[in-house]
Amino acid sequence: MKKASVLLFFSILFLASCKESEPKERNEGIFPYAIITDSLDNGLKLVTVPYDSPGLVSFYIIVRVGSRNEVEPGKTGFAHFFEHMMFRGTDKYPPEKYGKVLKQIGASANANTWLDRTVYHMTGNAAMLDKMFEIEADRFQRLNYSEPDFKVEAGAVKGEYTKNFANQFRQINELLSDSAFNEHTYEHTTMGFYKDIVDMPNQYDYSKLFYDRFYRPEYTTILVVGDAKPEEVKALAEEYFGEWKRGHYKPEIKAEPKQKKTRYAHIQNPNFTPVISLNYKSPAFDPESKEVASLDLISTLAFSERSELYKRLVIEEQKAYNLMGYYYYTVDPYLFQIMAMVIDENDLQYVKDVITSKLDELKKKPVDEKLLEQTKSRNKYQLLMELDDPSNIAEVLSYFIWVSNDPGALNKYYKTLMSVTPEDIMNTAQKYFTPEGLTVVTVSSKEEGGVK
Repeated sequence: MKKASVLLFFSILFLASCKESEPKERNEGIFPYAIITDSLDNGLKLVTVPYDSPGLVSFYIIVRVGSRNEVEPGKTGFAHFFEHMMFRGTDKYPPEKYGKVLKQIGASANANTWLDRTVYHMTGNAAMLDKMFEIEADRFQRLNYSEPDFKVEAGAVKGEYTKNFANQFRQINELLSDSAFNEHTYEHTTMGFYKDIVDMPNQYDYSKLFYDRFYRPEYTTILVVGDAKPEEVKALAEEYFGEWKRGHYKPEIKAEPKQKKTRYAHIQNPNFTPVISLNYKSPAFDPESKEVASLDLISTLAFSERSELYKRLVIEEQKAYNLMGYYYYTVDPYLFQIMAMVIDENDLQYVKDVITSKLDELKKKPVDEKLLEQTKSRNKYQLLMELDDPSNIAEVLSYFIWVSNDPGALNKYYKTLMSVTPEDIMNTAQKYFTPEGLTVVTVSSKEEGGVK
C-alpha cells in the first residue's frame, strides 16, 4: 500500500472512531425540525430540537423504566411510586423550595408513568435552562427521603389505587392484563397488584434499591425543545450530570409464551356500562416493521369515527355508544385492543360478531387503495399539526425515545407507514387477528359474559 493510501486509510479509521462522540443531526423525513443527538461518557443520552419559540423551552427527562421492569414477585408498582417520590425533594431542594424555584423560573413541572417508561417534564423560561438542569440533576442523583415520608407517600399511592379502581376502565385494564399475560411483566398494570400496594409501606429498603437500579444515566435521555442550542445543552449536561455514575443492573424480563386459545374474562357490575373488548396479541414496536405500521393504520381504517364499522354500530344501528381500535407502541409484544361500549348488554354477542366479521374481511379482501392513501395522508397531517409548540414537540418525540431509544425512529416509522400497501394490511390481519391470540373482556350485569 502506498504511503498516501496508508495515511488516508488511518484517517478514515480515526474519523470513524470519533463519530460516536460527536453530535449527530437528523432532519431527513417527516419531522420538520433538526434532531441533534449526543451523549455523555456515562451513557446519558441528549436530544436537542431547536425551535423558534423565543424565551421558551421544554425540558424532558425520559427514564426507560416502567411497570415492565418490575420483575420481582411482590414488588410491583414501584415505577409509578417513584413518579410521586421524585417530588419529595433532596437535602438541597426540599419540596417547598423546589416548588418555589419552579415559580421563580416560570416553569410548570409534572410526570407520568406507563408500562415502559417514566417521563418527567417542565416548560418554562429558556433563560433559566441552567436552573432546570440544576434542580433536576439534584433529585435524579441525590433524592433523599425518610422512612416516615416513604410510608406517607406509599399510603397516598394506595389511596390513588382505591380511587381509580372505581373507574370501570381501570378495572377492565387490570383484568385484561392479568388475563392476557401469564409470564411477562405486562401481566400487571402500571399501578401494580393491589396486594403489593398494600404491602408497599413495608418496602422502604427495597425502594432505595429500585432508585439505585434504575435512576441511572444508561436508562435516561434528556430532551430539550425550543429556544436552546445543542452546545448549551451539552455543556449543562456535562456540568450537572457528568458525575452521575453508570449503573450495572439489567432486569431479566420473561418472554410471554405463545397463546394457544381464546381467553375470556368478565366483570359483573349492573352499574357499569356494558362493554365488549377484543384484545389480540401484537408485535413490539419496530419503526421499520410494516406489520406494526399496518396495525396502526387498521386502527383508523376499521375503527375510527370515519370508518364504515363505526357508522354502522354507533350511528345507524345504535348498538354502541362508541367504538375504538388501537395498536399500542410498546417495547415488548403487547395487544391490539378493540373496544365498544354497548347500549344494551343483550347485544354484546352481536357487536362482537360484527367486529370479527370486519376483521375477517380485512384478512380476505385488500382495503381500497385510495382509502388507504387518504388514511396515511391524514395520519401524517395530524402528526404535523401536533408539532406546534415546544411541549407538543417534546411529547411526540418522547414516545419514540422511550419505545426505541432512538428519536430518529419517528422518521423511520413514518417512512415505513407511508410505504404500506393493501396487501400488507391483509397479510398483517391474517397473522394477528386469530382466535388463538385473542383475549375477550366483557362487562355486564350478568354473572357471565355470555359471548363466544
